[in-house]
This record gives sequence, C-alpha cells and structure tokens, in this order.
Amino acid sequence: MVRDIIIWPDPLLKQKSVPVDKVDDGIRRLLDDMSETMYAADGVGLAAPQVGVLKRCIVIDTSPRQEGQKLLHFVNPVIVRAEGETTYTEGCLSIPGEAEDVDRFATVRVRALDRSGKEFEIEADELLAIAVQHETDHLQGTVFVDHLSSLKRELIRRRMKKLKAEHASETPGEVKKAPQHRSAL
Repeated sequence: MVRDIIIWPDPLLKQKSVPVDKVDDGIRRLLDDMSETMYAADGVGLAAPQVGVLKRCIVIDTSPRQEGQKLLHFVNPVIVRAEGETTYTEGCLSIPGEAEDVDRFATVRVRALDRSGKEFEIEADELLAIAVQHETDHLQGTVFVDHLSSLKRELIRRRMKKLKAEHASETPGEVKKAPQHRSAL
C-alpha cells in the first residue's frame, strides 16, 4: 500500500525513532508499504518517520542509478564504520523540489536486521553510502537541510510552507505530484 509522505517542516520528522523489538508481520508489512511508497515517488530511499511511523526501519534501492544494487531492508540500522569524504547533491521525498550539496562519508559499513529478522552487515559506497547516511539521519530526527547553513535552511523552510499552503486543499496524492529533484532520496 502506498502511504502518504510527510512533508517537512512537520514536527514528526524531528523526532527520534524507537528500535524495533521483533521483526514480525507488522514490520514486514511496514517495509513493503515503504518500498511501494518509495517506488511510487521515484525515490531511492525512505525512512519510516517519513510515512509517520517512528520505528527504526529504512528501505533503499539505488539500482536505477547505481549498477549492481537491489532493494534493501534495514531494521535497526547502525553505521559501525565510516571513512573518506564526498559531496553529493541531495534531495528528499519529504522536501520535494529542493536539492543542495551535502558533505557525507564516502563509504560506510552498516549493521542491521533484514526483513526476516536476521542480522547482516553491508559495506556501502557511492550512492548507496549516501542513501544509508541520509535515511539513518531520518531515524535520528535529522533531515538533509539540517546539514546546510541556517540561511539556506530557512529559505527552503519558507518554500515548503508555501508549497503546503498552496496544496492544503488538494488530496495527498496531488501533493505527492509536486516537482521532485532527480536526486531525491
């Protein structure tokens, strides 16, 4: 089921997510809904808070833009190692139409549970590393604009408030069709 994506600056996006106690059918259903929502919005990643659920769950699929990748489910992800530096022009499904350069680690190693509750670790680089960092930020109540100057952040906040006001009378499906940046995570 495609869920509505929360648009920043919504206070829910500033809250920290709680760990998942057990990967059960409810969590698997959430992961499936998140994947459908991400694909419907043409994103490469989505965190549970973006669909209104404060659980430590993310989905990422960089395969349309990074060869050799596939859909990945991360429950309770933790970045256990990070190295190097890179800058990437990031967008966000919760901040449609906006994109700015963000400094990130070039490679990360992340530990998480998969959709069956089995622990795994993965080494990520390029777009996958960016997406892992971007989505795990969401679990901490951080959005990519928090990495920008206060001036840039305030300008984007004003544009998002204006967008929300313009679309207040529209259905959630119509709001989702707002212009999005190609790099939206």
